[in-house]
Amino acid sequence: MIAKKFIDRCCLSLGLIILVNACGSPSGTSGNQQNSSTLKLLYWQAPTILNPHLSTGFKDAEASRITLEPLASYDNEGNLIPFLAAEIPTIENGGVAADGKSVTWKLKQDVKWSDGMPFTAEDVVFTYEFLSNPQVGAVSSGTYEVVESVEAIDDYTVKVNFKEVNPAWSLVFVGAEGMILPQHIYEPYSGANAREAPANLQPIGTGGYRVVDFRPGDTVIYEPNPEFRQVEQLGFERIELKGGGDATSAARAVLQTGDADFAYNLQVEAPVLEELEAAGQGAVVSNYGALMERIIINHSDPNQVAPSGERSSVDFPHPFLSDRNVRQAFDLAVDRDTIAEQLYGVTGKATPNFLVAPPEYASANTSYEYDPEQAKQLLDKAGWQDTNGNGIRDRNGTEMQIVFQTSVNPLRQKTQQVVKQGLQSIGVGVELKSIDPSVYFSSDSSNEDTVEHFYADLQMYTTGNTSPDPAAYMNFMTCEQIPQQENNWSGDNNSRYCNPEYDRLWQAASKELNLEQREQLFIEMNDLLIENAVVIPLVHRADVMAFSNSLTGYEPTAWDMRTWDIMNWQRQ
Repeated sequence: MIAKKFIDRCCLSLGLIILVNACGSPSGTSGNQQNSSTLKLLYWQAPTILNPHLSTGFKDAEASRITLEPLASYDNEGNLIPFLAAEIPTIENGGVAADGKSVTWKLKQDVKWSDGMPFTAEDVVFTYEFLSNPQVGAVSSGTYEVVESVEAIDDYTVKVNFKEVNPAWSLVFVGAEGMILPQHIYEPYSGANAREAPANLQPIGTGGYRVVDFRPGDTVIYEPNPEFRQVEQLGFERIELKGGGDATSAARAVLQTGDADFAYNLQVEAPVLEELEAAGQGAVVSNYGALMERIIINHSDPNQVAPSGERSSVDFPHPFLSDRNVRQAFDLAVDRDTIAEQLYGVTGKATPNFLVAPPEYASANTSYEYDPEQAKQLLDKAGWQDTNGNGIRDRNGTEMQIVFQTSVNPLRQKTQQVVKQGLQSIGVGVELKSIDPSVYFSSDSSNEDTVEHFYADLQMYTTGNTSPDPAAYMNFMTCEQIPQQENNWSGDNNSRYCNPEYDRLWQAASKELNLEQREQLFIEMNDLLIENAVVIPLVHRADVMAFSNSLTGYEPTAWDMRTWDIMNWQRQ
């Protein structure tokens, strides 16, 4: 999915780091300089849908964020910035209720959708109703489970009422998961037919640019939204978002050849980036945020088929990964330091934690180690032996043979090889599988190769909290978030892990007003996942991007999409 950036072993917190020569001038003439009014964006993971609430793929949210807006979002320092809101609610201005059970938003007036219709409080109310309708199967619905109701007090005032005391009021209608949808467009598609809405491919938004052409899995073309409230300040007459290819070629197009202005999620080995940047056409910009590359362990059996035809069903526990000893053995067989130091270099560091940022939420109670001998002892203890001498452990006729999948990306394939070698050394048979990222992170519920279906034993990708408040992210691992056939494969808990104790901690954290106690609850949740080897954290990654030297006005944030401020981008 995505990445965040670490420049230096002594670099702290969430600051932006420009690796080399961010203020320099291009040393040659780039392809884009020939048409300065066109902004060219390269996304090697191509968007397939432009409704972010119906896709778990960051690339879809990135493309959607150019035209859709939330009420507010967080900048990189964690400050709330209003978009559709007229002001940020506080206790002082009466927006945040003293009892913690509601928040009232004042909206900007005279905002219009790109089709000329007025934006009002009813659109905010509708967005909540759309996302909370189980027939819709919105992937962002978990964020809104704390909401009791949303009221339009008048055309420009919205009140959000919570079921319980809610310290995380700013997660709702804020940031990447808070993008508002137009009621007049989506109302006919607010049920089981949500994925049939034409606006999923041709969105109507309030943002700076509107979509004029979209070829799913390939290209999105934007032009200025004539109804945008600051249309005269927009920097480009046309935006071309091109998908496909790979991260290295995307980096080369910005940093070396100058054929593009921006490339995202450059999961490329550090020496390669340094070599490309030396050409002088652009700068590598890195933001150290909250996202982490991890190995997800399937707690269900991907090979069993339920009567309904469903695989990886919660009704069938995994034949050996349901055993904590086995999972801990797998964890001990993964050489994180080699992955971080030899593959990521300055763009990532090994981590033992599921929740890695902001710093106050990162647990100091955890650690990791690479110890294949201890891993072998754990497997012996669990009763897995190589009884037939083929090099693979077995028990009761079941071979410890696994499928390990991830997206197509050279760095990920090299990571797979390191993991495979470690697991083979302790007697595990490993088959590697690589899936095109446009498929792997697709919102297509009928596609069996998506991360939600998870028809493998292990899978690898990056994700993390997209807000300084980690409540929505930690909700990923609750029982209700398990994607399955009955909920149309929506939800983020594709490991099929379900633990009532974890759910209890999350419920407690979701209504704890004392900040220190709330932090401790999230740390306890993290520690429970790590101590039970529910997931194998690998690398706290950097969000590595490339910008043309001719671009100005961008201010990346760890807490929203990279395109969150695209209305401010200019060509110098």
